[in-house]
Amino acid sequence: MDTNAAFSVKFVHRLRFTREAFDPYNPVLAEAIAPEGESRGRGPVRTLVVVDQGVAERWPYIDERVRGYADAYTQHIALAEPILTVPGGEACKNDAAVIDRICAAIHDAELCRQSCVVAIGGGALLDAVGFAAAISHRGVRLVRLPTTTLSQADSSVGVKNGVNRFGKKNFLGAFTPPWAVVHDELFLSTLSGRDWRCGFSEVLKVALVKDRAFFETLAVNAPALRQRNVKAAGPILRRSARLHLAHIVEGGDAFELTRARPLDFGHWAAHKIEQLTGFSVRHGEAVAMGVALDTTYAALTGILPWGDARLVLDTITALGLETYHEAMADTGALLAGLDEFRQHLGGRLCVPMLAGIGCAIDVHEIDPSQMALAVKRLAAGRAADDLGRMVKVPAGVRVPTPGVRAQRAS
Repeated sequence: MDTNAAFSVKFVHRLRFTREAFDPYNPVLAEAIAPEGESRGRGPVRTLVVVDQGVAERWPYIDERVRGYADAYTQHIALAEPILTVPGGEACKNDAAVIDRICAAIHDAELCRQSCVVAIGGGALLDAVGFAAAISHRGVRLVRLPTTTLSQADSSVGVKNGVNRFGKKNFLGAFTPPWAVVHDELFLSTLSGRDWRCGFSEVLKVALVKDRAFFETLAVNAPALRQRNVKAAGPILRRSARLHLAHIVEGGDAFELTRARPLDFGHWAAHKIEQLTGFSVRHGEAVAMGVALDTTYAALTGILPWGDARLVLDTITALGLETYHEAMADTGALLAGLDEFRQHLGGRLCVPMLAGIGCAIDVHEIDPSQMALAVKRLAAGRAADDLGRMVKVPAGVRVPTPGVRAQRAS
């Protein structure tokens, strides 16, 4: 006799916002590692800390700060030595030796499933450490401390961990929710201008597929964000993280068992652009280009009102991000990313596309000629200026001036 038995797993996603997480007077991290009631009677949680090499270079006393913090919270944390430092960026996701080092450190520290790995770094480092933790003992608890705008806006709250293999982005990976995520805004103060700007492409993406009002806030604040206005950036990064989190915990498909992935808007091209450039283009930069490409394509094919498309492209530029890279000129190689995207999902192609700002739909077929035209327009730098001449303006849409949103007639 056949049996189909549905079941669910209860899990609490802990997201915390703070400043100076390693200040001995700040209990946020300690309480995230060992929540009240969770570790009662078990003693402190054995904890291995893994630090992004780039973070270690910018924060030369990070090891001392971690040890001092653990000494202040011995009832919560039993720190495993040594603190492990590994390369960050895509290097850590492309090198199997990095995963082996992290797994070896987990083994040598004698961690168990109730132990904890704390990952301090950018999105790539969080991905790699998360993957190593997920495959050790079939899952050691992971606490993420994202240190970039990109990881604080998006990936740190996700349930995906992965590394690159066979020339493909995130070919190896696991769906494993983090035990906790702690955002420390102080880490953002040492980012390069390039890394600062990168994160706002993921903010743009989630605003475009989820919340038009948030997009308008982002567009208005884009010049200030480009100039590293921390007061403007804080609420925007927190809103982005919460929108990503809400999709995971409320969207009904946290582990992507279906084909629809609205939060991957622009990502089929972004992942391919990263590969085609040997990862010299960073993920956030590639996402901006992927969003620009799919936005232009949507307008060319009549899916998206041209006024909305122009606002998106204007906002990308205002954020200090590029809409095009010369690697995109090889449209054959670029479009191969669509099949890789389909393989990653399984089954039928399903690409998120904008029908309006704040409104994403799924499309299952892409017109190669129109996508190639979109690439050419971006290459010529005319996508924003010429879009109105390429696409018939839908009835009832008033032509906006740059920076003013499109209006539909009542």
